[in-house]
Amino acid sequence: MTRRPNFLPMFPRLPFWWCLVVIWAGIAWPVGGEAAPPKSVYGRAARAVEAAVEGDAASQAERIVASSLDTLAKADTVSLRLRQKVRIGDLSLVGAGRYLQAGHGEEQRFRYESSLTCKTESFEITEVSDGLFFWSHRRISDAAPELHRVDIQRVRSRLEELKVPEPQETAPYLGGLQRFLWWTRQWFWFKEAVPGEISGVPVWFVAGRTPQEALGQVMPELAEAAKQPGGIRPENLPDGWPWEVRFAVGRSDLLPRQVEFLGIPGKRPVAAAEVEPVAVIEFVEIEINGPVDHTAFFYQPATEGLIDLTDQHVKMMGKLRP
Repeated sequence: MTRRPNFLPMFPRLPFWWCLVVIWAGIAWPVGGEAAPPKSVYGRAARAVEAAVEGDAASQAERIVASSLDTLAKADTVSLRLRQKVRIGDLSLVGAGRYLQAGHGEEQRFRYESSLTCKTESFEITEVSDGLFFWSHRRISDAAPELHRVDIQRVRSRLEELKVPEPQETAPYLGGLQRFLWWTRQWFWFKEAVPGEISGVPVWFVAGRTPQEALGQVMPELAEAAKQPGGIRPENLPDGWPWEVRFAVGRSDLLPRQVEFLGIPGKRPVAAAEVEPVAVIEFVEIEINGPVDHTAFFYQPATEGLIDLTDQHVKMMGKLRP
């Protein structure tokens, strides 16, 4: 039996399609550089980690996901494109993006670009880690764009204080694809892996759910339901909050191919029903250890409106589970 580490960061208390936007931005605090949520909220989340992963199936599933994240992090270079679709209520947002990564440890750089649109809303994100700073430029519909910056050396120093095994590996604590995948693994605990295919590529479909006690801690209104014999059910969760994740990993190369979040969409209250996809991110045109245009990692934005979020970012950091 493996005990869970005593840390589980909280997703923002927002519909999950917005959580995806926030996670891609590498930021876990409210928009606009506002103060972090009260520490008591994070304390409740941190105490919600006592359940165990049991059995060979769960151990295999966890190993597959961890190996996939490690394969991506340790590649010399990564180039891929993304296709995205997110549902919330009656809205369906679609989008595309690209991710580039090069180098290892302190020399690793990355760039992520994404756009999501529907009839009434649009979301655009550009993230760059240039080795000195992590930059996040966001535009939401017609609102004024926001430019955020985080000092990477301060992040690395905090990781050393936390005694993280490899404090030079900062990407999972900053943004980009690694941040998104690591937060998915942090929040969902994987129980089984089933072989299958995506477009003729053999993959493992690895399924995971958020622990009941964790849901009860970050959503106190569901705490009582978590204690009942049936526990929290998909219909109890807010619209857009996923009940389950299905992570597709290539069987031959361990590269991520798709992340699918499932829940019950619709205005609450909602009747019990089978879960269905509420957000899907596909990784396509994947090239590992190939040529990458290193000029993509140079980022020199106009500093007007710049918000330095280093202090908030560092204060909110905690260890990711091994």
